[in-house]
Amino acid sequence: MTENPGGEGPSAPDVPDHVKRTVVDLIAAYADRNRDELERAVPRAADAIDEVLSELRVVAAFLSRRVQATGVVWKPADSREAVARTVAEMLPPELEFAVSTAWEAHTVGEEEAAERLTNGDPMVYVHMLAAFGAAIGLAVYKRAELISTLRQVTGLAE
Repeated sequence: MTENPGGEGPSAPDVPDHVKRTVVDLIAAYADRNRDELERAVPRAADAIDEVLSELRVVAAFLSRRVQATGVVWKPADSREAVARTVAEMLPPELEFAVSTAWEAHTVGEEEAAERLTNGDPMVYVHMLAAFGAAIGLAVYKRAELISTLRQVTGLAE
């Protein structure tokens, strides 16, 4: 990882732009509570699942550090509630349940339980991380500022 050109945070230079755009689009869809936008981004995420998951982890870590740096109090319970609220009505009930319960297990360090709850479906992790990115990002930024910051962090042009 290197610092991105804007110096805002980590960016892997070898991540293709279409993956970065997909990650920003997923988080934006959750931030906007826009189911249509989410449905357009999901197939692109599935086509590059490993790279998308990797970039979502990088973005989630960056946003977590930003929350800490700003002094916003964000505890695991806040994270669980925010992710559950963010995916509510955005996903079919069975996927919503899988995402919420797997995220809950993840936040308390129960990775094996989280893995079982996903039934091995990497898209559950995509939804978990994208919803978390939207929730924690909106705790620090206004929507437009969040998306602009994500574009900078990932190295995408405005």
